[in-house]
Amino acid sequence: MDAIAENTHYLEHPANFLIHQLATPVGDDRATVISGLSGQQKQLPPKYFYDQTGSELFDRITDTPEYYPTRTERAIFDANRPAMLPALRACDVLIEPGSGNCEKAMPILDAGGMTHYVPIEISADFLVSACAGLARQRPQITVQAVCADFTECVALPESVPRGRRMVFFPGSTIGNFEPAEAARLLRHFHDLAGPGGYLLIGTDLDKDTATLEAAYNDAAGITAAFNLNLLAHLKRRVGLSYDPQAFSHRALYNRAQHRIEMHLVSGGDTRLSLADQTFNLRAGETIHTENSYKHSCAGFRELAEQQGFAYCDHWTDTREWFAVHLFRVPALLA
Repeated sequence: MDAIAENTHYLEHPANFLIHQLATPVGDDRATVISGLSGQQKQLPPKYFYDQTGSELFDRITDTPEYYPTRTERAIFDANRPAMLPALRACDVLIEPGSGNCEKAMPILDAGGMTHYVPIEISADFLVSACAGLARQRPQITVQAVCADFTECVALPESVPRGRRMVFFPGSTIGNFEPAEAARLLRHFHDLAGPGGYLLIGTDLDKDTATLEAAYNDAAGITAAFNLNLLAHLKRRVGLSYDPQAFSHRALYNRAQHRIEMHLVSGGDTRLSLADQTFNLRAGETIHTENSYKHSCAGFRELAEQQGFAYCDHWTDTREWFAVHLFRVPALLA
């Protein structure tokens, strides 16, 4: 893998744990931030949510009463695992882009009997901490942690076996991508899985506005802290200068676009600066930080099939708030 420096650490880590580091040049981040803040609608990519603090805050979001996706998806897995088992047991390698704390992969690894687990996560310290304990608890599994932005991780380290693979993308992260970007990401997952491999993926489904907006505006303010931490992360990462008291959190459902939108709202006239660039915001002006598109099962199946996947099955909860889909990459003809 050309872009990955294979820094494999053994000190204080079990022998079945390898770490691969994909460095992202800070200059690229500066250019991305400057470009995003230069538009008429200022925006910043949601990948900057996920430093150590942001990853920990997101874990707390999933436990809030308002945030239904995590527990609803977990219930779907619990209820339908027997139907998923043939695919799980057919695979040797579980690849999880955007793995977070890796907890969602545990039942999949235990049920499927995989021998290799490859989580890909941009927050390196958070990933290494989560994977070290996992490797100790499951010595029969080789854990290969890839510290990288999964949208830029175009290939896996050579040490990852080329056996049958399953790409696991739970939660509703696919909804954070614009439709064309989601299509490109699904094509990337198709290539990662390879012929005969599988994709197991979660999607949030469209529903009433009140339920959706409550999920992104929890009463405890954890989602607000998560959103605001994006600026704090960029201050540490690239030197973005701003007034921490100048912004507040806003999340609303855009029904015409079938998406939740998250914004940072300027409470008054303020400015941000980076390098030699200054960006002025008026009172009420926003920085758009995230979209979360809500899919239909039929629409998502069509999108995946357009990227070369073959449909296997899908499962929903009784309220049809969330769905888990299973697709397969057709095997190559002999």
